[in-house]
Amino acid sequence: MNDVQRFDRIASAATVSFSDHLSRHNPELLPSNRTMNAAAGTSAPETPHATTIVAMTFAGGVVMAGDRRATMGNFIASRHIEKVFPADQYSVLGIAGTAGIAIDITRLFQVELEHYEKIEGTLLSLDGKSNRLAAMIRANLPLAMQGLSVVPLFAGYDTERHEGRLFSYDVTGGRYEEQEHHSVGSGSAFARGSLKKLWKPNLDEPTAVKVAVEALYDAADDDSATGGPDMVRQLWPVVYSVNSAGNRKIGEHELAAAAEAVISQRSAAGREA
Repeated sequence: MNDVQRFDRIASAATVSFSDHLSRHNPELLPSNRTMNAAAGTSAPETPHATTIVAMTFAGGVVMAGDRRATMGNFIASRHIEKVFPADQYSVLGIAGTAGIAIDITRLFQVELEHYEKIEGTLLSLDGKSNRLAAMIRANLPLAMQGLSVVPLFAGYDTERHEGRLFSYDVTGGRYEEQEHHSVGSGSAFARGSLKKLWKPNLDEPTAVKVAVEALYDAADDDSATGGPDMVRQLWPVVYSVNSAGNRKIGEHELAAAAEAVISQRSAAGREA
């Protein structure tokens, strides 16, 4: 069988799920099919970990933000990592956990949604997207049990219900719809406490962006694995907004203004705790 015939055979067997298609023809390419080849009882290798992600609804959509720090043990592995990505036109994905595997799962998820759209000629529903992501996280469970876990946060604009929605996951692929706001990662406890005080119903988009930046600032204040706004390097969180017009990456000028406003308020208050 030549390459053209082999390609035609594989293409004719294509299904609406790219990951299922890949598992039948090239399963070694799936992120979940990696093997550590480690002796029993040994710990997972030191790898960069992504940390805190926050998300919240606002009037007409959702906002998701992630800090820029990745850690490896007690070292800062990167100050420039991006942890929030567009999944498709109407959804975004934030990653926490083992950075390399999380980024591979994100890329596979992006292809999965694009493949479905090309095969079916329409977008997958938001519930369908969140369920597909749950299946991918579930497939990674063997590596999660060895210490290489991935815990994403998923959000998007539901074009059928005309509202923003949030979904969290556990390492077994459990999917949970969250209300109003949520956070994952090592600084999530501090970020959630901040969100409970700052979030209000029917926020507009600029205010939601400022709340997200402030929640990450609070998380960074108490969690060493979360990086706050870096005024010296001009590094700001990665923030996406999603509404009926699609997703939009918030520009650096907007983020710098939001971060400076938070820092100025804190400085003016002159509080220690």
